[in-house]
Amino acid sequence: MPYAKLSRTISIPARFVLEAKISDRKTSAVRASSQCPLYDIRDMKTLRNPKDKEEIIARLQSIRPTSLRRWGKMSAHQMVCHLGDGFRMYLGLKPVSPARLPYPRSLLKWVALWAPIPWPKGFKTVPELDQRVSGTPPVEFDNDVRELRSLVDRFTQQPKDFQWQPHPQFGQMSEKEWMRLGYLHTDHHLPQFGA
Repeated sequence: MPYAKLSRTISIPARFVLEAKISDRKTSAVRASSQCPLYDIRDMKTLRNPKDKEEIIARLQSIRPTSLRRWGKMSAHQMVCHLGDGFRMYLGLKPVSPARLPYPRSLLKWVALWAPIPWPKGFKTVPELDQRVSGTPPVEFDNDVRELRSLVDRFTQQPKDFQWQPHPQFGQMSEKEWMRLGYLHTDHHLPQFGA
């Protein structure tokens, strides 16, 4: 099967990328096949859906400070703080520098949010969210979990009391994209600890 190489760690089946118009710094159109039997983006999980949000919260509540990691380098407590930093960034509470990328941001964004492939393990995050660099240090597990829950609630509340900031790797994003990212990022890390 032919693959469209995006980086050394991400490749997707070429049939998922039908059209890409690349100009200066922008991919203006990247579409998945409407006839693809493998997935329908309308059915993909998002924090915009209350049922999906409650699933994430229930899984988060199952994490314990003693939960053993299945992959990666963070402890369960560090993962909770890392997710909290992600939501702080989404809410504009944690400034983050834009990442330098060797490929168009909008192409990376489409693959990360809509391609039916799991996120790679060990993908390097920005220093401000890295628990070994500038991430928020763990303090007290139950309080940090409550803080994360509060951040998720604020992120999903309507009307919004914050302005979306550009994502360091994906650039400008719509609310739909932010809600999808919030779900995916959390869903990516919870299985590290069996949730």
